[in-house]
Amino acid sequence: MASLTYELTLAGLAVGSAAALTGIGLIVTYRATGVLNLAHGAVAMICAYVLRQLVVVGGWPLPAAALLTLLVVAPGIGLVLDRVVFRPLARREANPARTLVASVGVFVLLVGAAVLLWGPGAREDAPVLLGDDPWAQLGAVVALACLVTAVTRWTRFGRELRAVVDNRPLAVLSGIDADRVAAAGWAFGSFTAGLTGVLLAPYVRLDPYGMPLLVVEVIAVAVIARMRSLPVAVAAALAIGVAQAQLTRLHPEGWAGPLLQAVGANLFVVALLVAALVLPGIGGRGRDALPPPARSGRVPGGVWVVVGVLFLLPLGFAGTDLHTAVQVPALAVILLSLVVVAGRGGQIALGQAAYAGLGALFTALLTARGVPGLVALGLAVPLVAAVGLLTGRPAIRRHGLALALVTLATGVAVSRFVLTQPYATAGLSLGRPAGLTDDRAFYALELAVLAGCLALVAALRRGRTGRALAALRDHEPGAEAAGVAVPRLKLLAFVLGAALAALGGGLLGMGLRAFDPEAYDPVRGLLWFAAVLVLGADSLLTPLAAAALLVTLDAGPQAGTAAALLGLLAALTGRLPPLTNLLPQGRRPRAEERGARASATGGGPGDRGARRPATHPSRPTGPREGRPAPPPTRGTGGEDAAPGARRPAAHPSRATDPLPGRPAPPPTRGDGGDRGARPSAARTPPGTRPTTGRPAPPPTGGTGGDHGRGAGRTQPRTPAAPPAPAPALHAHGLTLTHPGGVTALDHVSLALTPSRITALVGPNGAGKSTLFDCLAGTLRPRRGRITLDGADITSRSAHARTRLGIARTFQRLAVFPSLTVEENVRLGEERGHVRKDPAAVERSLRLLGLAGPVRHETAAGLPTGTLRRVELARALAGQPHTLLLDEPAAGLDADETAALARILAALAADGLTVLVVEHDLDLVAGIAHTVHTMEGGRIVS
Repeated sequence: MASLTYELTLAGLAVGSAAALTGIGLIVTYRATGVLNLAHGAVAMICAYVLRQLVVVGGWPLPAAALLTLLVVAPGIGLVLDRVVFRPLARREANPARTLVASVGVFVLLVGAAVLLWGPGAREDAPVLLGDDPWAQLGAVVALACLVTAVTRWTRFGRELRAVVDNRPLAVLSGIDADRVAAAGWAFGSFTAGLTGVLLAPYVRLDPYGMPLLVVEVIAVAVIARMRSLPVAVAAALAIGVAQAQLTRLHPEGWAGPLLQAVGANLFVVALLVAALVLPGIGGRGRDALPPPARSGRVPGGVWVVVGVLFLLPLGFAGTDLHTAVQVPALAVILLSLVVVAGRGGQIALGQAAYAGLGALFTALLTARGVPGLVALGLAVPLVAAVGLLTGRPAIRRHGLALALVTLATGVAVSRFVLTQPYATAGLSLGRPAGLTDDRAFYALELAVLAGCLALVAALRRGRTGRALAALRDHEPGAEAAGVAVPRLKLLAFVLGAALAALGGGLLGMGLRAFDPEAYDPVRGLLWFAAVLVLGADSLLTPLAAAALLVTLDAGPQAGTAAALLGLLAALTGRLPPLTNLLPQGRRPRAEERGARASATGGGPGDRGARRPATHPSRPTGPREGRPAPPPTRGTGGEDAAPGARRPAAHPSRATDPLPGRPAPPPTRGDGGDRGARPSAARTPPGTRPTTGRPAPPPTGGTGGDHGRGAGRTQPRTPAAPPAPAPALHAHGLTLTHPGGVTALDHVSLALTPSRITALVGPNGAGKSTLFDCLAGTLRPRRGRITLDGADITSRSAHARTRLGIARTFQRLAVFPSLTVEENVRLGEERGHVRKDPAAVERSLRLLGLAGPVRHETAAGLPTGTLRRVELARALAGQPHTLLLDEPAAGLDADETAALARILAALAADGLTVLVVEHDLDLVAGIAHTVHTMEGGRIVS
């Protein structure tokens, strides 16, 4: 028994040593470049094949071949990847999601290249590099870890590496060659991948699919080390390797025996799943979702006609054997699930093949028990949707790279523990439903199902849920601030994606007349993901084109062609746009065309990112279209303020600026020309100023250039009964300490009252934004509480507070670039405090000067000043009682800031509670009733 334990320990140390090498390479690459290299396993596989080619086929001596492979080929692959794929992305400051897509593309490309060069079969004759002694491998791993630690801590290169990791732009400004550091990181990471491959190859199947996935599984050790600590990664790898080897001694009996044996043989998969779900994730929040499409994704009607004809051709012109054709619609349904999850929702979903496989498995199990084929398929879909609910609920709490690892681990776990296990699939067969055994009949059924799924997803993309999904993809914190229940929406996307994948998987199994686990391999799932991203993830045409391309290329004489081609395109994602962008754009609605024509003639927004000039060249005088008219300067009778001059107070009767910490007298009612209209019913608390002389809101209707100017016109109106006063928002003794012991808030109390503008000022790091985020629900204080009219809302989420009537804006713009201006504002109305009021959208657009042609423009093409107004209009469309503004004047010119001051003063006069965090002291002095100064996490005045 002791001898067996020792032998198993040695075997576990050998596997653990190879896993430790993977962890070291991944951590060094991540720390040098910020890239989670999912292609690490594919590089290991290529190097193992190269060594075998040199030794077994070429007859090279093993030492020479090993030196060439490990010191030339492996680092060379890393340098090529850095120079061709990842350096362009780094220079474009691409988000982590885009680099992850590129690494998936490299993975698929290398797998395809290996299949093209060496075939898909497994090789059993890989040369043994270090013999059978695991202590030699362990010694090499420990020596390598010590060398890396010494280099990073005590050399100049190590200091440069740490500087690049901490702040790459600042490191570049300090004279550090960040590209050289990144190249060294890629070369070293690829060297460790090559060493892992040549060490593992003699003990595992050397094939293009199995070995890369095996190395991907041991990413668990890097995740456990949180992509930072080499000792933790090495220790975790050795511990898991030894534990996995020892578990092979167990032979449990009963129904759970096979499952427990599968878990024992795949302990790294379990570790990856647990680490991805439980440990703090890598990546950030809101910055690492898949990027929104550059175009609207409309496909011309003529293209749809052509596609429809092509899909119908096999019914009329092909023979009776449609074995290849029947795979296309089924695969298109599977890929449509990625359009929902990744394309519309922006989530990195790498496990859709698992849901497709479960759909086929459940269909086969039900038909084996006598359930009719179509009924079995109909029952399998909700069953897999329930699985998607169970697996998605813990996954939705993760973001970006952590979410990608969770979905990948889920897909691998389902494949390892269910789809490939004899206890679940032995003896299963999958036939076609009665009456549909003929290829033509079954193909017609698939086309009908595909058409229904396309219609369902199209309706989803156009409606209220589609707008919310696009907002989630474009800016997750902004979507929460707009009132979107982000966890619930993510879960809906995952469940719907799982259901569609299951439906397609069941159809695919029926079409092939067999349940084949290899058709739903996790590597194939990565290929599907790459195909959808390459063609355009948010286009309904993508699943059709991708399915036809994949099936056609796989049916060709050269296996691996599809993987090599799509992998290459995905790897170059930073340079190439989605291929569906090459199609002509679909015809826009008439209102949108009018907006585009107005923009072309000077009435719409300016160039992307450009700041508008003070006056439009074609209109030397008068207010600009699509923008609120600037207020008159103090005492000048309405002339525009000179650029750089001190901004006037919003109300001419305010003779003095408020003192810090002391409330200023409320503004008196002047003439209506200095005020805008609030986009909701007037709120005048009892005992306050009368409503006589208030400007009426602009009339609705029309899209002319006068929009945005009517806010200052005085018109007679019938006074309305004043509603109840707005609830008061209070912070009581808030304390919050950031990781590392930095106190951001120290027993801070603040009271916000209706009809007043409260401003927070202070130096950077004073705690203003932290207090703001606690009030908005983005952060939760460690101690203290937040009340709304006496009710404790400390535990309420950001979207729940929005629906309670607390709206906010962001210092960094939180608009949704793939939506139009009107869709951005409509989302605020649909998810805000007072919903089902269609007029609220129009009122907000008119108040902020957005009711003209600009309303039909996508937000991605608008300048900063317009986007600030879009964000404010979206917040007001939900008719909140409390408005929190974080640096609302950031990026605005003098005229735009003056117009903003007038609007905020008018909103406060209408009863709105306003909190402003702002560095522009002129703006604060002009509008604030109360000014608080923060310093060191406390309110000092």
